[in-house]
Amino acid sequence: MGPARARPAVPDGARRCGSRGRGRGGGAATAFGRPTLAAARQFHAREGHLQLARKHGEAVDGEEIKLGSFLDNTRRRAAKLPAERRADLDVLGMRW
Repeated sequence: MGPARARPAVPDGARRCGSRGRGRGGGAATAFGRPTLAAARQFHAREGHLQLARKHGEAVDGEEIKLGSFLDNTRRRAAKLPAERRADLDVLGMRW
């Protein structure tokens, strides 16, 4: 074996992606965060429903949220969703 290689420093708050992590971090808990729910509320306020194409993106505070794919994935995983998260979407008229 050769000499060990030092890994470059990672700035504070940054996550290192690699074989040990899942790539994006947090999973479902992070995906169902404030920006995603804010995007759903924003879309519902404007359109009156949550029936949108999987490719639909919604801009919230200058950040593009992949709302269509999030809602599609959420529908597919409804059985695993915590009751409070499901209730947040039920208020918006989510069709399961």
